[in-house]
Amino acid sequence: MKVLEIENLSTHYLLGAEIVYAVDGVSFDITAGETFGLAGESGCGKTTVAKSIMRILPDNGLIAGGEIWLDGQELVNLAEEEAKKIRWRKVSMVFQYAMNAFNPVLQIGDQIVEVLQQKEGCSKEAAREKASGLFEEVGLEASRLRDYPHEFSGGMRQRAIIGQALACDPKLMIADEPVTALDVIVQGKILDLLDKLQEKYNLAVLLITHDLSVIAEESDRVGIMYAGSLMEMGDVVSIFKDSLHPYTAKLIGAFPSVVGEKTKLEFLPGAPPDLTSPPKGCKFHERCPFAKKICGTKRPEYREFSKNHFAACHFAGELDLRK
Repeated sequence: MKVLEIENLSTHYLLGAEIVYAVDGVSFDITAGETFGLAGESGCGKTTVAKSIMRILPDNGLIAGGEIWLDGQELVNLAEEEAKKIRWRKVSMVFQYAMNAFNPVLQIGDQIVEVLQQKEGCSKEAAREKASGLFEEVGLEASRLRDYPHEFSGGMRQRAIIGQALACDPKLMIADEPVTALDVIVQGKILDLLDKLQEKYNLAVLLITHDLSVIAEESDRVGIMYAGSLMEMGDVVSIFKDSLHPYTAKLIGAFPSVVGEKTKLEFLPGAPPDLTSPPKGCKFHERCPFAKKICGTKRPEYREFSKNHFAACHFAGELDLRK
């Protein structure tokens, strides 16, 4: 069953007289129990997609087009009061910086209790009891509910915010860089915890990260974003073993393998385009080593090349991307 369906989503930011085309025509879906990984360089629009789903864009942000369906409910046209009702109850988010996700002057337990009281209508006693159970489920002692955020290590804060995200039994969890700034041992424990909780609750998970090793390990399907658009999408094996888009190949080639043959790492010269005036044609053509004249004038069609493997490249399937 599809929990999330996004069709042709476009999200813009208004900067005075300029428009930032942060997300441009993105489409994908996620089923119950599936992890969909969203990867790409910083500033490619990954977090804007998440904020669009959560309906927590800043004041200068707006969803300019497309549809977002969550558990059969359309979100784009919801009034703010209605959007509040779906946050935490149908969709929750593990934010990138856990320290910033909690109020530093309130005990963590009180903040989780507040969510349960507001969203579930629990009494304070019932909310405290459920919060204790959540803490134990994510590997924290219930007594730590009385602690403040600064009294937790980075890994403990991450566990706490995962517990908060599960408080109202959502259908979809968005994990935005859930292991950023954690050491590799703690990263592994957090990812194992997410796997365990996903299996237990049959969660749909949108995993946002620039770390391709995390994407490869955790995702069932992967979307590769560049300059606000999806360049390629497919199952994790197809993306890593049979990339169709030059950007995907370069992105994967820039990440060292600890088990494969030692090769020179790839790099991409230049920088992503200015999204207030995106380039004509393929957005990647200015940095693409395979670009031809048509790439700078005509935008490639985003199409299916093999079962559930999509790409937006004029020459997908024709290029030797190992060069």
